[in-house]
Amino acid sequence: MAADTDSLLLTEDERPAARVFNPGGRAGVVLVCEHASRFIPAALGGLGLNEAGRRSHAAWDIGALDTARAMAEAMDAPLVHSCVSRLVYDCNRPPEAPDAMPARSERIVVPGNEGLTEAQRAQRVREVFVPFSALVEQTLDARADPPVLVTVHSFTPVYMGRPRAAQIGILHDTDSRLADAMLESAGRHTELRVARNDPYGPEDGVTYTLRRHGLPRGLLNVMIEVRNDLLRTPDDCAGMARLLAGWLEEAIAAAKEGGERKG
Repeated sequence: MAADTDSLLLTEDERPAARVFNPGGRAGVVLVCEHASRFIPAALGGLGLNEAGRRSHAAWDIGALDTARAMAEAMDAPLVHSCVSRLVYDCNRPPEAPDAMPARSERIVVPGNEGLTEAQRAQRVREVFVPFSALVEQTLDARADPPVLVTVHSFTPVYMGRPRAAQIGILHDTDSRLADAMLESAGRHTELRVARNDPYGPEDGVTYTLRRHGLPRGLLNVMIEVRNDLLRTPDDCAGMARLLAGWLEEAIAAAKEGGERKG
């Protein structure tokens, strides 16, 4: 199940590890979807998972890519997204994090991630995390003006047997400017249950992309989590994308206006 570190993890036909959708988008926003794919390279033998495990939320954020792509189209923004399952490497975690290559996700055991050697871990970092992170940096660098960074995720309605009340989570790390603006205007855009740093928060390590790429640049940034029972169909994802795009555009304008007043 582990890759042979003398050869490439991703074959030429299986590359790249990450792509940019709508690279010429003109909006001052860069979207990121770290858990966009459930693809597992052939060299890893499916990580020892059955078909249900490979299709489950453990392997990817169900509905997140379709939603993020529709948002990119609605906002005319570039979208950087992974092309490899987060069970191979979770691109929203640093290499040293234990859950960057988890041996267990919720109640799903991942045999192919058990007992990984340092060389095997380093190979996944080199072939998946490094190109993904570099593509995010290149996309941000290509913008004429400092862009807004928005990451798009989905989460399960039930986790470890416990139902989750939130339907949309607005997450932030130490910079809450855009999250504050979204939460303040939530009622004008949706009747869904919206919550701050729920179902996860920075203490869970989920804001890594914001910390790595947004905070050092001083960018407005936010992480959006949508409960995946709201993203069952392409129409669901398209409708959620329209909601989030309009909401974000209003919140970005408000956050920038607030920053100018303080300045």
